[in-house]
Amino acid sequence: MSNKIFFSVEYDFQSSPQLLFQYISTPSGLSEWFADNVNSRGELFQFIWDDSEEQAKLIQSKSNEKVRFQWDNGEEDDKDYYFEFKIEVDEITKDVSLVVSDFADEDEIEESKLLWDNLIADLKQVLGSA
Repeated sequence: MSNKIFFSVEYDFQSSPQLLFQYISTPSGLSEWFADNVNSRGELFQFIWDDSEEQAKLIQSKSNEKVRFQWDNGEEDDKDYYFEFKIEVDEITKDVSLVVSDFADEDEIEESKLLWDNLIADLKQVLGSA
């Protein structure tokens, strides 16, 4: 069993929390930037890329605030790890940010952060928030 390390990265957005939530919580929204195609059956989401397919379970969702997915690949430690998108709105400035939380092996944290940077750049482009 690998001991993955928790990390989170925060990104600023020029978007409403409601619109941003659609892109992080629905199959159609996620397929615009996160994967080539996304299907869901209830709480099970299937993420499809060129030559691979992963399944994740939606384990937490709070409208316009956050979603948390747990990979479901039949691995023993799947239940120990998740990835989460959390929308935060500054009470004073009303600035919107998206906090991405994930887990990675210690020697892959920088690479994982770079992957999220690229994915979020795609999301910002889709939203016109770049």
